[in-house]
Amino acid sequence: MSGDKGLKKEIGLKSLIIIGISSAVATAIFFSPLEMSAVAGPGSMFSWLLGIIFYTTISVTYIELSQNFPEAGGPSRFSIYSHGAVTNLINAMADLVWYIFIPPIEAFATIEGLSFIFPSLLHDGIPTLEGALVGVLIMLAYIPFNYYGIKTFARVTSGFGTIKYIIYLLPAFLLLLIYYNPSNLTAYHGILPYGVGGIFAAMPYAMFAFGGARVIPDLAEEVKNKTYLIYALIITVIIEGIIYMFFNFVFLTNLDWSKFGVAVGDWAGLSNVQGNPFIDLASAHDAQVALILLLIGGIVGPFLTGYVYMGSGARVLFASARSGFVNSKMMQLHEKYAIPYWALIVFAAIGSVIAFLFAPVPSIYGLIDDATVAGYIGFATNPVALMVLRKQEATNYRVVTGSVIAPIAFIASGLIVFWSGWPAVPYSVIILAAVSGVLGVIGKVKEGFMESLWYMAYIAFLTVMTYIGSDGALNLISFDLSTVIVAVVSILVFYPLGIVQGLKQRNFEVHKEAFGERESE
Repeated sequence: MSGDKGLKKEIGLKSLIIIGISSAVATAIFFSPLEMSAVAGPGSMFSWLLGIIFYTTISVTYIELSQNFPEAGGPSRFSIYSHGAVTNLINAMADLVWYIFIPPIEAFATIEGLSFIFPSLLHDGIPTLEGALVGVLIMLAYIPFNYYGIKTFARVTSGFGTIKYIIYLLPAFLLLLIYYNPSNLTAYHGILPYGVGGIFAAMPYAMFAFGGARVIPDLAEEVKNKTYLIYALIITVIIEGIIYMFFNFVFLTNLDWSKFGVAVGDWAGLSNVQGNPFIDLASAHDAQVALILLLIGGIVGPFLTGYVYMGSGARVLFASARSGFVNSKMMQLHEKYAIPYWALIVFAAIGSVIAFLFAPVPSIYGLIDDATVAGYIGFATNPVALMVLRKQEATNYRVVTGSVIAPIAFIASGLIVFWSGWPAVPYSVIILAAVSGVLGVIGKVKEGFMESLWYMAYIAFLTVMTYIGSDGALNLISFDLSTVIVAVVSILVFYPLGIVQGLKQRNFEVHKEAFGERESE
């Protein structure tokens, strides 16, 4: 690890919470309510509630594993201890796809805000060449916020994040004071215009939002006290859930159909709306103060989230280098600032290319779908890893309800992938297979191949179910039935299979990159 003092433990509890919420509350706060309402109507409020439950179970697995293995990019390393290198390669690359897409998404969201001032950045809601180049510049502007050490990063993000919450929440309250139409909640085909299926269909956008809490365990090695991870995760999920539900409520009750050019009660028609919907609402209602604050928030807020994700993504690349999947230069730390600077530079370069190449297409929602699929494919290993590591007696810290929550979290991850629909699932799986295959061949990754078969079969199963389900190309099975099939097969087949195929012996002694000469417990 470059032969120096290593990563510095300089993040306090308050900073960690603000970093967590700042990464979670950004683009999704403006764009998710629109897309969720288009498929669920007022039922989108229930999607957020279900999202809180789902991500709470996910957070429990992060809590137990990060307390036992508090390392940079930890969630991209846990499976190497439980199932070996092949499973971990696929897991880490899925995580990396999730992370590599987020900064460009945030850059596009910033461009959406800037386009209100500089309309030449967008044409019919799609970035122009000028907009694409601005997106690349925004990506490069994320670098300095991560370069000058974790202490500076934490301080800047704490101050920046606190201001951001005020800028976000104040205009939402102002919109409620200026225009409030509660009849939108019940008057147009009821609370559930698309039934329970609509709630589930809206879930990927909610879970994309909640996924921001993932940055907390990725920073575990730089936290002053690892117990801070527990409190930060719990507090972040609760606070972000409340904020997102509030914004969704504001959107629903502030919706003036005519101002959006949508027929009254045509929830599905909202999917045709371009741009930042909250900025459009404030402009439509002539709410000047709210509009100014939303413009500032729409520009500054996603920028903050983008640079936080870039820093955390660099830790995932750093973790992948520790596992031997990418060049060892990704582990090199800056002499003065103790950050993985090569990982940061490479991550920024790849993200900039993605930001430019994806600009000609309606990118935000498409990238959100692809990122969500990859993120939750990557997460699916953690509940299984938790149980395998318990069987190995490799964990000292154990959450009391972990054995009950882990299978629920596993089901949740599979359902989020499935609900993301076609073609997001095959797109993400193809990208994941290509990257994992190339790196696996180059690095001659063989360890734990047999232990990885359950994971590869599970990814294939989810892809097939998406293909034949109601959101797929064939539409052979109803949405409700296919949802039940995914849940039942996940818990009865792949969850126990993943545990059975786990390594029987402790494996962290073999992979000492993050722990030095850690002794067996």
